[in-house]
Amino acid sequence: MQRILFFAVMLLSFTMVNAQNQPWQGKFEPIDNLIAPPSPYRNASGAPGSAYWQQRADYKIKATLQEADNTLTGEETITYYNNSPDDLSYVWIQLEQNVNKKGNEDFGSINNRVKDSMTTRQMQFLTRAMNFPAGYSIKYVKDGQNKDLRTMVNNTMMKVKLNNMLKSGESITLQIAWSYPITDRSLFLLSREGYEYFPEDDNTVYLIAHWFPRMAVYNDTEGWQNQQFQKLGEFALEFGDYNVEITVPEDHIVASTGVLQNTESVLTKTQIKRLNKAKKSFDKPVMIINQEEAEDNEKQKSKKQKTWKFSAKNVRDFAFASSRKFMWDAQAVKLPSNTVMAMSFYPKEGLPVWQEESTKAIMHALEVYSEATFDYPYPVCISVNTSNIGMEFPMISFNGGRPKNGKISNAAKQGMIGTIIHEVGHNWFPMIVSSDERKWMWMDEGLNTFLHQRTVAERYPDFNSVTPKSIVPFMSGDKNILRPIMTTSDNELFNQFGANFYLKPTVGLQMLRNSIIGKELFDEAFKEYANRWKYKHPNPADLFRTLEDATATDLNWFYRGWFFTTDHVDMELTHVKWFKVHEKNSNIEEQKRSSKVKIEASEKSATARENDFSSGPEFISMTSTPDKAYGGFLSRLNEPEIRKQLSGKNIYEVTIKNIGGLVMPVSVEWVFADGTSEIDTLPAQVWRRNEYEIQETFIKEKEVVKVNLDPNFEFADTDMDNNHFPKTEAISDFDTFKNKASGN
Repeated sequence: MQRILFFAVMLLSFTMVNAQNQPWQGKFEPIDNLIAPPSPYRNASGAPGSAYWQQRADYKIKATLQEADNTLTGEETITYYNNSPDDLSYVWIQLEQNVNKKGNEDFGSINNRVKDSMTTRQMQFLTRAMNFPAGYSIKYVKDGQNKDLRTMVNNTMMKVKLNNMLKSGESITLQIAWSYPITDRSLFLLSREGYEYFPEDDNTVYLIAHWFPRMAVYNDTEGWQNQQFQKLGEFALEFGDYNVEITVPEDHIVASTGVLQNTESVLTKTQIKRLNKAKKSFDKPVMIINQEEAEDNEKQKSKKQKTWKFSAKNVRDFAFASSRKFMWDAQAVKLPSNTVMAMSFYPKEGLPVWQEESTKAIMHALEVYSEATFDYPYPVCISVNTSNIGMEFPMISFNGGRPKNGKISNAAKQGMIGTIIHEVGHNWFPMIVSSDERKWMWMDEGLNTFLHQRTVAERYPDFNSVTPKSIVPFMSGDKNILRPIMTTSDNELFNQFGANFYLKPTVGLQMLRNSIIGKELFDEAFKEYANRWKYKHPNPADLFRTLEDATATDLNWFYRGWFFTTDHVDMELTHVKWFKVHEKNSNIEEQKRSSKVKIEASEKSATARENDFSSGPEFISMTSTPDKAYGGFLSRLNEPEIRKQLSGKNIYEVTIKNIGGLVMPVSVEWVFADGTSEIDTLPAQVWRRNEYEIQETFIKEKEVVKVNLDPNFEFADTDMDNNHFPKTEAISDFDTFKNKASGN
């Protein structure tokens, strides 16, 4: 008997497997072979392991900005701590300013297509017809004993050969002097930093970023992260403390990473008084420098200099902005464990919208992101107005969006506020949860955009925000061109990195939160990830594992499909069959009605039954279960009760095809004859045994007149026309045109 049962089970399993008649793709298999394995440094739960380590670099920098020739010169002392288990004979230092040097292999490569008609600026981006100086001049590199160190520069990376081996657990001091010409941001594409010239008043706003030689990351997964800077993939940096002295023209105002250390030397008594007032103002910004004062300052053109001193603790980078054009406002933002000074710096060209909205947007971002992850830990958060970009650094961001003649469209205003929120949000990802931007752009841009869009939806409900529908045009695209999210930063196409690295991860996280895991459990897991990797360097595997570990949810199918393939969601509601159980003992009237339905059904074509409910239900003859079907069980089902429970009920068998290839939960809306409706949701696991087609059965009290898949557009289905039963024919473009022309 046991042998017969065994073969019966095997036969049943064989039959079920063969129900799928297309190749099995393993959509629910673990992604272990696609991500880095656990180690003593990163454990299998997604948390830092017991042996986790990371390097550290502290900086003391003195820099001078020369307005006359737009150059920056600097000297720095780096204290580099080797916390790794390895001894190092050399170190790598990043020289990102070299990316704009003449002859650099990457200049003009971002958008390098020649067209029949091109603007002069497009031709400049492509050909560098108007040349400009760029790149570092390294004066010296010495050790702590003032001895010269041998160096080799390879484009944007400098190899420094140490005079003595840097042992594990020890530190080394490096001294570097350098200079470079600050570039005109209008002369090249992806200009994250440089200067912007204002011809009307002959003044300049300087945005100074990746401006000093910086230590490259050395970590447990790849050793030195010395991948060249090619503009698209941004930065991988170590944490440290900074003490920075910045010498600028005397009439300049400096906005910077860190806390100002010599306030009384660089600000007027009036400015200091206003700043102290702002520290107690939680409801609105206080003007530190108003429009009249800024306009007076524009006219000074001082030849004298002044040094601003800043200190920043436990940051991975340092940036600043400098200009005599700046207006400046500030207010305090109270968080549960910290009070932050939110501040905005902008030229008069940003009025009035920057004065009205910038600091308010900072406040909203600080509050929403802190609630979703951890409280913003730094003392200041600054937004600086510029043109054409949004760019983030610890405690400071450079944000585009400017009115024309004081007026700004609603769309442009939304874009400006969204940019500020987004760039402020980067303080969490990657400035604190410090993923490798150069390798995995999506890890900071995607996670940040997810919270940025949540902030917009919660604090600016009238604004447009990203939803699953937003990604449909991209995911419907040509599969020969599309690339998975898990594509390294510089290998994505310029015209689609925004969709692939910003929007697609955002929509994926929205689906996990709203429709797959659930808000409460997902929010706990997302916060767990942020806190586990605060001030550390997570990899994709650490995020994937943490979200599973903190939710007890198998997400391999989701990661595999959404992050590692270019499959899309397209579920087709192929057919819905309507059944009722034939009741032998029903009353005379019911028997007449059933007979009438059967006669009418037989008179209708099979096609009608396939396309709608007009043929009525098919009837199921439910017979008694023979004793042998119970096998060894001695108890018997209460058959009268089963018949009673199914009496008069409507049974619907739904057939759904997976056209797009991406498995997702199935949301089914039932619209009843009385006008009411309800939704059933099936988990993605219904696709385990057949990745191409499923049949599911539902019992309903009321008769159904229409069935819809994904009625709330939760899963980014790329073709909603095939989501309905009875099927509806899509109106062609020609018919639409004809109807309009005829006035119908």
